[in-house]
Amino acid sequence: MVEEAVRIGLVGVGRIGRNHAEILARHTPGVVLQAIADPDASAVADVAEALRVPQTCSSLAELLSSGVDGVVIAAASTSHAELIVSAAAAGVPVFCEKPAGMSLAELDRAAGAVDGSGVVCQVGFNRRFAPGFAAARRAVDEGRLGSVQLLRSTTRDPRLHDPSVVPPWTIFTQTLIHDFDTLNWLNPGARAVRVFAQADALIRPDFRGAGLLDTALVTVAFDNGALAVADASFQAAYGYDVRAEVFGSGGLATAGHVRRTDLTLFGAEGISVETSRSDTDLLQDSYRAEFSAFVEAVRTGVAQGPTLHDARAAFAVAQACIDSITTSLPVHL
Repeated sequence: MVEEAVRIGLVGVGRIGRNHAEILARHTPGVVLQAIADPDASAVADVAEALRVPQTCSSLAELLSSGVDGVVIAAASTSHAELIVSAAAAGVPVFCEKPAGMSLAELDRAAGAVDGSGVVCQVGFNRRFAPGFAAARRAVDEGRLGSVQLLRSTTRDPRLHDPSVVPPWTIFTQTLIHDFDTLNWLNPGARAVRVFAQADALIRPDFRGAGLLDTALVTVAFDNGALAVADASFQAAYGYDVRAEVFGSGGLATAGHVRRTDLTLFGAEGISVETSRSDTDLLQDSYRAEFSAFVEAVRTGVAQGPTLHDARAAFAVAQACIDSITTSLPVHL
């Protein structure tokens, strides 16, 4: 028996929203991108025309009334928690890009709404769906690394385009939030208990006074004794760099790379590789896999990926980083 297509609605057609729209419309089996919503009517029209989306809306409320089976939230981060609450109230399963809220209070409210409604809510921590990262987690689960002792996670963006539009604390709440989830996920059953953060504006020191932090190093201690390091930079000259490692009593697992392909070119000038220059380039397969998981969750009503409770655990580390920078002290969670 052929299953009916899952009708998905998308909120937000900015950079990441357009990427998600294309994946849903063209690369996710069993899905119809039924409707898209954004206050920018021109942007909505452009995406709808390019991807042949049947319905365009100006708000989530209008989109929810169109009869979609699930909603993907890719709007501005400051609106995420409120949009989750609205989708949950309508009884519609929701996928939300990270961060799912901009404070622990927002995340608690969103989680309460989701738990109370019984709908599935998946958060966009896409590294969990990258093959190497998933294999590293399997190695931990299977005991092949022994007890987890040391972890590391890295995010280095290729270019800081306009420092004037980067809100304070972005490096923790928007960038390293991926790394904090990765560290939590690769150390299953453990909880972060102590955080110390250092950060500065090393790429654009002229924006330091405006609150820009473009380079950061964070140490995290877990209640099982494991120690972790996460680092981030907004400008890696060589490309978009996402990597992680788990070191245990029985071995080491590493994941992630910067390569665009597996080609290594040997020439007169030396050896070179082509590198990825954006997250949507490097992690395209991960985005596709997380949406396939969301579609399965919509069909079954069973969460297939990171939840709001995972999002809260990651944001707790991000908030501790902010407190640590403010006080120049370690912060106990």
